[in-house]
Amino acid sequence: MQHTPTVTIDDVRAAATLLGDVALTTPIEVSRSLSAMTDVPVLLKCEHLQRAGSFKIRGAYVRIANLSEEERARGVVAASAGNHAQGVALAASLLGTKSTVFMPEGAPIPKEKATRAYGADIRFTGESVDDCLVAATEFAEATGAVLIHPFDHVDIVAGQATVGLEIVEQVPDVATVIVPVGGGGLAAGIASAIGELRPDVRVVGVQAERVAAYPESLRAGHPVAVPGRTTMADGIAVRRPGDVPFAAISANVDEILTVSEEALSRAMLLLLERAKQLVEPAGAAAVAALLDNRDKFEGPVVCVLSGGNVDPLLLIHLLRHGMAAAGRYFAFRARIPDRPGGLRELLDLLAKMDVNVLDVVHERTSAALHLDEVEVSMQVETRGPEHRERVETELTQAGYTLSF
Repeated sequence: MQHTPTVTIDDVRAAATLLGDVALTTPIEVSRSLSAMTDVPVLLKCEHLQRAGSFKIRGAYVRIANLSEEERARGVVAASAGNHAQGVALAASLLGTKSTVFMPEGAPIPKEKATRAYGADIRFTGESVDDCLVAATEFAEATGAVLIHPFDHVDIVAGQATVGLEIVEQVPDVATVIVPVGGGGLAAGIASAIGELRPDVRVVGVQAERVAAYPESLRAGHPVAVPGRTTMADGIAVRRPGDVPFAAISANVDEILTVSEEALSRAMLLLLERAKQLVEPAGAAAVAALLDNRDKFEGPVVCVLSGGNVDPLLLIHLLRHGMAAAGRYFAFRARIPDRPGGLRELLDLLAKMDVNVLDVVHERTSAALHLDEVEVSMQVETRGPEHRERVETELTQAGYTLSF
């Protein structure tokens, strides 16, 4: 039987020493809004404020620093949708090593540009991180470059585990830690450190439900691959867990939850509006799980915000998606009389209900319309689900035929 390496607290402390002048000790911020929503103290571990915008520099630097001089001379190669790419590129530049990074086609432009700025040679291939891992592995075999796996190595897990060390030091009375899970390196590291230092603390992992390999893998007792589906949380969209993190998560993580796309976008919006923290969808996964399970966790709760590298164009879409999921963005069609003042009457009614109109489009050519009717497609902003429901009710009572 093959033995899967494990990470000890000595490994984690050695990693912390290596990272002393490299990685930031990221802040812990109290979230009054989340605390009020859950009735327990909620704190945010701000790894999105880490160098290169995510926790990834921790594991990448430890892994490359532990290579021999001969290995570093051959260069390193990585596969990533963006955050691991930036971590490897930055770590390699700090350690004087050449880096090559394989990224999926269509990877976010800001992540690509940042990775190039750190000195990496970028190569695009496939549609997922899994495709890139295959290409990176082949490149390593062909060139002698050392593969810096995004999660499946003890040095990577030990580096990410330093987040757990910091949480225990910053929040001595922590009761629950919620952490995003993709391949599992971050959750495995945090759980390994906390499991030795504070075994009474509950560690909960969170996956995007569209790419959730851990629930099925844990049921099977070994890593299994799940079908790849599109998710806004590209940073945790990993189809198969790594062997090293799987072993640690099986032993030390208390529960794995999944969250929907709507929950992720709601969490992003809340973090931006109420906590003033801009995170990417994967970075909001812990908060999404907290919002979905408000009475489930003992406090104090620490939610790890794992990354903040978000494409501005994607952010526009995500914020609208988040507003819709929060009941604050309402799109509908309404039939109005085709006469002067017909549209104004509808707009006046919406104004009386304190609705902000975002967009109006006329439709006159539908065969379903009567000769004296016009259909307008409207996008409006409401204050929340109750307000949206009242708007729909009052429009219907006023005689408008609505469709969605």
